[in-house]
Amino acid sequence: MDYKKFLYEQKKRDKALKSKATKVVVKEIRFGPNTDEHDYAFKKKHAEKFLQEGAKLKAYVFFKGRSIIYKDQGQILLLKLAQELEELGKVEQMPKLEGKRMIMFIAPKKSK
Repeated sequence: MDYKKFLYEQKKRDKALKSKATKVVVKEIRFGPNTDEHDYAFKKKHAEKFLQEGAKLKAYVFFKGRSIIYKDQGQILLLKLAQELEELGKVEQMPKLEGKRMIMFIAPKKSK
């Protein structure tokens, strides 16, 4: 068998496998520790849309300057979001503080 032909067939197989692979899309939503109720509802609506489209959701609370003292408010905000999006997705990672951000991941539930 010709080596060039072999390489061509191998590239063709790899390309076919790559096209069948699923791509994971991660959408982000950013909150502040003192996010108002209307802003929260607006962002929650976007989060619902992202999960319905099948994208993973990365929700985080960003602490600027001295607002790091409101860590508990940020955690409450993220847990409230997780509870309200429970029927659309499940929490992949609970809220965790990384530097100035408290991050939580929500994966969409499989639609039947």
